[in-house]
Amino acid sequence: MSAQPVQPHEPEPRVPKTINGIAGALSAARRMDFYREIGEAQAGRELDELLIQWWGRAMLATDPDRDRIVAEAEAGTLPVVSLEEAMRQRIRNGGAVPRD
Repeated sequence: MSAQPVQPHEPEPRVPKTINGIAGALSAARRMDFYREIGEAQAGRELDELLIQWWGRAMLATDPDRDRIVAEAEAGTLPVVSLEEAMRQRIRNGGAVPRD
């Protein structure tokens, strides 16, 4: 007999979605920009949005394919999908729909 988790386990992200996790993934110069912006943000939506933006930057900074992704983005050859398609893919993959 084997034990199965009640809820599916999602792998930990490469960069934890915490202030320290994000800061630790950034270069020294970017980290100072991050701390400055976070320190000036109002608690609530403004701070939440900044954390999301900086988490994305930290994820890109630590992505092993970063150079290829940046080069394709700059060349205009990075594959893209519409927001609607991204949401459909997220739902198909069992992800939650973000709420505003």
